[in-house]
Amino acid sequence: MTTPQMPDATPTRQSFDCAWLLTDPGAAPAQADVRVAVSGGRVASIDALEALGAAVTARRLLALPALSNAHDHARTVRSATLGAFNQPLESWLPYLGLAPGVDPYLCAATSFARSVRHGVANLMVHYTRVQGGMPYVDEARAVARAASDVGVRIGFAIAMRDRNGIAYCDDATVLKALRPGIRNAVAQRLSVKPMAPAQQLALVDEVAAMVSEGGYSDHVTVQYGPAAVQWCSTPLLEAIAQASADTGRPVHMHLLETKYQRAWADAAHPGGIVQFLDSIGFLSPRLTLAHCTWARGDELALLAERGVTIAVNTSSNLGLKSGIAPLPEMLKRGCRVAMGLDGMAFDEDDDALREMRLAYSLHRGWGFDTTMTRDQLWGFAARHGPRSVGGALRSGGRIEPGAPADIVLLDWDALDDDALFSDIDPLDLLLARGNGRHIAQVLIAGRSVVEGGRVTGIDETALRAELLARMRAALSSDAASASWRGTVQALSEDLAPFYRSGHFGGCCD
Repeated sequence: MTTPQMPDATPTRQSFDCAWLLTDPGAAPAQADVRVAVSGGRVASIDALEALGAAVTARRLLALPALSNAHDHARTVRSATLGAFNQPLESWLPYLGLAPGVDPYLCAATSFARSVRHGVANLMVHYTRVQGGMPYVDEARAVARAASDVGVRIGFAIAMRDRNGIAYCDDATVLKALRPGIRNAVAQRLSVKPMAPAQQLALVDEVAAMVSEGGYSDHVTVQYGPAAVQWCSTPLLEAIAQASADTGRPVHMHLLETKYQRAWADAAHPGGIVQFLDSIGFLSPRLTLAHCTWARGDELALLAERGVTIAVNTSSNLGLKSGIAPLPEMLKRGCRVAMGLDGMAFDEDDDALREMRLAYSLHRGWGFDTTMTRDQLWGFAARHGPRSVGGALRSGGRIEPGAPADIVLLDWDALDDDALFSDIDPLDLLLARGNGRHIAQVLIAGRSVVEGGRVTGIDETALRAELLARMRAALSSDAASASWRGTVQALSEDLAPFYRSGHFGGCCD
């Protein structure tokens, strides 16, 4: 495997002269012509260049706080590459298994690199796709090493489930609804193999010990990662709730992503799925729920009351035809809401700036009504995500003395390439046209992890080439892979009438 470039161990003191600085976008006005000094991984000072007797002489930069991705999976292969474009979530999930398992370091490092190149400092990794070929703790170690080499902070949520491997009901029921010719193959590949709650909790403890002993704690926060209520039994969810309360460890879980999950939830939990979670002690400020696209007002109010964070995944919901999340209602109810990309950014490129702009365009309000302020947008894009990734004590989304030096520097001349007036708010231009190609540099904890569009800690180009070569070799040498691909395509066709029928809704308790 290609040896990564190793970064300097300790970030040195450095400073940046900026044409514009957005210290807290939406809450504080832009500052023109300032110098930001960084030392020891934190912002040391912010000074007006005029007071220093200096001026911007090099390329003009726009500085803003780094963004956060509060829900993702560290998938390196994009959906359309697998032939899964235009599939709804329920039939899209099996397509992910068409990518062969390879070196987990290669997968994680290339995925993390794509994220940091687009301005993300804090990244949630709900690790639902195990590469295999080694003990789980060793695979987790490879992922942690990739995060350290790239320089990104991750929340590593260990996927936990014990039921319903194929759909939202027991595997035997859904297998009967499939054409006979694919039942055995689907059962062999997708049927759930239950593991006792105690074993799953023990695995989380093992990974947490590895992270601590391996010196990865600055980059990795280990979390419980139950897949979703429909995929986890009540005893497993109860055990996770208790373990989180005992250890203080965060929990990350999907909830109410699609209309079919809403139908299942109403059938399986007629008293209310959110109320059910509350009754078992699952709701707390340690919990982040991904999606909540089909959550209702009373459910959102309860989540807000319990201090739960909701990670909304705008592009993913659009790409998988899941719906548009009620983000204005979430804000109205007082929910803490964070931005997730879910590995499904609009152009399949993990561009967090474009994701932020898309969410704002959908949710800011129509006509003269405002349903999402710019301050709320920045809470969504940058301030709340660090909590989901690193726990309640993790903060971010602001550039101020003493704050972590998580900074994105954009090429202002490229962003403002048709200037006519000198007083246009830089936040206006950022929200109108900013995207990853404008990023000149990214700092995380004072370390320059991206320079000139290139990740400094690894050779991303070489690692990506090696990853693709290994995947292509694995596919060409595995005769069963072509057969499985045909089975997945047939399965997606059979799942459509199964879900449309609604019969799945009452087959799980």
